[in-house]
Amino acid sequence: MKDILAEVLRWRKAEAPVALATVVDTWGSSPRGVGAKMAITADGGVAGSVSGGCVEGAVVEVGQRVLKGTGSQLLHFGVSDETAWGVGLACGGEIDVFVEPLADEHLAFVQEAIASETPVASLTIIRGPESVLGAKLSARGNRGEELLGETAAGWSEVGLAALRRAISQNRPGRSVLVEAQDESQIVEAFVDVMPPQPTLVMIGGVHISVGLAKIAAALGHRTVVVDPRKTFGSRERFPDVDQLLTVWPHEAFELVPIKTSTAVAVLTHDPKIDDPALMVALPSPAYYVGALGSRRTHAKRLQRLTEAGMTDELLKRLRAPIGLDLGASTPEEIALAVMAEIIQAYRTGQPG
Repeated sequence: MKDILAEVLRWRKAEAPVALATVVDTWGSSPRGVGAKMAITADGGVAGSVSGGCVEGAVVEVGQRVLKGTGSQLLHFGVSDETAWGVGLACGGEIDVFVEPLADEHLAFVQEAIASETPVASLTIIRGPESVLGAKLSARGNRGEELLGETAAGWSEVGLAALRRAISQNRPGRSVLVEAQDESQIVEAFVDVMPPQPTLVMIGGVHISVGLAKIAAALGHRTVVVDPRKTFGSRERFPDVDQLLTVWPHEAFELVPIKTSTAVAVLTHDPKIDDPALMVALPSPAYYVGALGSRRTHAKRLQRLTEAGMTDELLKRLRAPIGLDLGASTPEEIALAVMAEIIQAYRTGQPG
């Protein structure tokens, strides 16, 4: 949704109705994963993609019919081996695409979540009686506490639990199918998760941070460098980071609040800077907290943090020595090892 949002908003500003097509399941090879979206207007405007080209025309036609009032539709496409080579499906494949009219209230709900970097997820009935097909329930917030949509239907209890579970797992691209049953019918619903852009906060403008900031940005993370020492936290060293803060860590975290989409890498080797950062980061909702240093350095760090009041449970969250064991030795290699561990935590939901 983030990829097509600007175009969709432009269309709606011009009062053009929009249909939304979403990939809800795939089999075999597929150039677009579950959750991929394409927006369609009545006059043939298209933003995004659901297949890389092989079924776009058919989806556009259905989208235009949906905008004329035919109702939401679930489409199934099987891609032959002959067609597959042209769109990158070397072994062929199959996809399910759900096409629905895009409601302004849902668009505004998602837009506000994206703007505020808040997790948001939506549940849509894709199979079931025509009377409920396309019914939607959305939740946003770190615990899915804000709701939009009908919650009285029999399917909504299971659906709401699925929404909140998907948000708590914070796994981008992880969409699931759920079934729910009331007294008279079974429906199938699709849960679409849209986590906020992940942020990497690097404590210390050290040499490792220089390489780490570049790798993180290339992998789609917002980058923040914090160092009260202006010699290290300078724009000359970090010309491309999204935010550079030459303040102490506790001040930085007031300016950049830690969320479930935040990773914190503590890298200075200076307890005066590192320890206060960890005192804030470990009890926070950050999905990853790591600290640079040898095992001996880490043992001393644990002792200091324990004396400062950190519990064993919180200290178990700390990844140290930081990074996956890749045998790294240069600052650039260490940066790669750190980012690999961050991605592992981000994709798998492992604590730390």
